[in-house]
Order: sequence, then C-alpha cells, then structure tokens
Amino acid sequence: MTWVLVHSPLVGPMTWEPVAAELRRQGEEVAVPDVGAAEAPAEPFWRYHAATVAAALGSIPPGDRVLLAGHSGAGPLLPAIAAAVGRPVAGYLFVDAGLPADGGRPGAGAFADHLRELHAAGGRFPNWTEADLRDVVPDPGVRRRLVGSLRPRPPAYWDQPVPVPPGWPDAPCAYLRFAPNPAYDAAAAAARARGWPCRELAGGHFHPLVAPAAVARALGDLAAGLA
Repeated sequence: MTWVLVHSPLVGPMTWEPVAAELRRQGEEVAVPDVGAAEAPAEPFWRYHAATVAAALGSIPPGDRVLLAGHSGAGPLLPAIAAAVGRPVAGYLFVDAGLPADGGRPGAGAFADHLRELHAAGGRFPNWTEADLRDVVPDPGVRRRLVGSLRPRPPAYWDQPVPVPPGWPDAPCAYLRFAPNPAYDAAAAAARARGWPCRELAGGHFHPLVAPAAVARALGDLAAGLA
C-alpha cells in the first residue's frame, strides 16, 4: 500500500514533506504528488488537479492499493483523484479539510463575501504574509518556505463546482482535525455525524509543518482503524 499525501491547491507539496519523512522512517511507502499550479488549465480545475496527481503516481503498480490523505482544500478533490488514479483505494483521510459535496464550490459559504471583496479589489487568495502565519508556524525558516509556496488562485477557481463520482465513498473514511480552527468545524462535525473515525490534535491549520511526528502517529492510528 502507498500513502498518497495530497496538498491543497493553494500551497505547494512542502506542506506534507515533514509528515512524509516521518511515515517513511516507519517503513511506509509514501508519495507526495504536486497537484499542479496552472493558472488557466484547459479543463476544470478539479479535473486538472486530479489528472496531474494521477500522472505523478504512474510508477505505482496498477494493483497496489493507495491510501489518500488530503489536507485543507485537497479534501473535496479526493474522490476525483481516486477515479483518475484508477487503483484500489484503501481509505480516505481528511486532514483539517473540507469534505466532498457534489456541486460544492471552493468559494462557497461564509468565505464567499471575503473572496468577493478581495477579487473586486484585484487581489487573490491566499494572500498571507509571514506576519499573518507567525502564530500558526513558529519556525521562521519553515514559515518563509510556506509563504514562498503559496499559490493564489484566480477567481474562476473558486466558482467551479467540484463533482463527486456516483457511489462515493467506495472505501472507509476518517477525519483528523487540528483545533482550534473554526474554518473546519462544520466538516469535522459532518464527519462525526457520518460515523467516521475522528481524531483531534491541538494545533493550527499547518500543524503538519509544526509537529510532523504527532501528525504521522495520528494518521497511522486512523489508518489502522480503517483496515
């Protein structure tokens, strides 16, 4: 089985690198594909990201199972990624992430007003600075790398609905929440309501960069419960 750690389209794969290193130290097979950073792909963003991940995983033998873990904005993409990868899925792990909802848009909900104002002023999200993330990522070097990895998305990204393939979920699901982070309160509550195994770690949204060993342990525990 191969762990596939999927980063949010708003940042680069560096957000998963420390956790990947921890899992590899435990003897796990781990892939951290880049979901792609195209500004205006020829296809819908969700399909572009899913196809890019699938292409990056081409070296995994077709019959091998994959365990998909999505952080943040990668959560809603996991069903499409699973369909594009075309390999048996051992499970889905949502890590302080949104949940798949057929027709759901990345920019929907309480965040929509902020996005409209930002786009009207010619801005893009994410527009975080090192100062904005000081409390979330205390290490200045890591914080600098995180800010350097940001991928602000154009308005079209936020308005495109992300479909969920029929029959999903086709494998067990679990949720890892970093608290307190109100942005994903509703997603964590929905996961609990569905009866999914859930864990909570005290930390900010980018806890995988701050405490990768603890995050790797929590993911391992959740994965063991899906078997």
